[in-house]
Amino acid sequence: MSKRAVLEVIALDARDAVAAQAGGADRLEVVTDIAADGLTPPVEAFAAIRAAVSIDLRVMLRPTDGFAAGDAGRLVRAAAELRAAGADQFVLGFLDAEGGVDLAAVERVVAELDGCPWTFHRAIDHTADRDALRKQCEGLPGLDAYLTAGSAAGVDDGLAVLVAEAGRRGEQGYEQEILVGGGLRLDHLPELRAAGIDAFHIGGAARPDGWTGPVSAGAVGEWRRVLDGVTGGPDGG
Repeated sequence: MSKRAVLEVIALDARDAVAAQAGGADRLEVVTDIAADGLTPPVEAFAAIRAAVSIDLRVMLRPTDGFAAGDAGRLVRAAAELRAAGADQFVLGFLDAEGGVDLAAVERVVAELDGCPWTFHRAIDHTADRDALRKQCEGLPGLDAYLTAGSAAGVDDGLAVLVAEAGRRGEQGYEQEILVGGGLRLDHLPELRAAGIDAFHIGGAARPDGWTGPVSAGAVGEWRRVLDGVTGGPDGG
């Protein structure tokens, strides 16, 4: 029996969140400043979204455009403030100047999360060595997903990588959920589902009017219907 696919939608505010939940989203990624590909939202924005919907929220911890951690202390303070406001799931991921994982920064922030579930975001698509990053992050408390397109250029270019990594599920560094996002389209879903991938992330695809417009419940609902109609692989994924 096929597992119901997880649909995560980017939300900038409570209006987005309500529409995404109405359309059938399972989870929201809460960010601000989408022009910078999503940064840490103000506590007030998170609190408004949390009050508006009942589904899970994963809150971005990212200080600036790019994948450098910058001031790790600032990130730790932001995490503490968000946790105090009720945040219990997060999104983060930092690279060093050589393109490897900045493990010291990641570990420092994760320590503040104290076991909260979190996603390593698309920094993995910009790393010099995806396999090394996964193995270095193995065992970090709370890490349960990688948000990835398989390529910095998006799912079109990364599809083969995503399918190959799905086939390694259970190996060291490959136990986490693959959450596919980054240029994801509806026509990608059959091949990804056949590979056993069952978690998907959309941003602009949920906004018919582009990023200047809000999330559309109808657009999210279309993704929900298609996902529910596409079966997973032989392993039930």
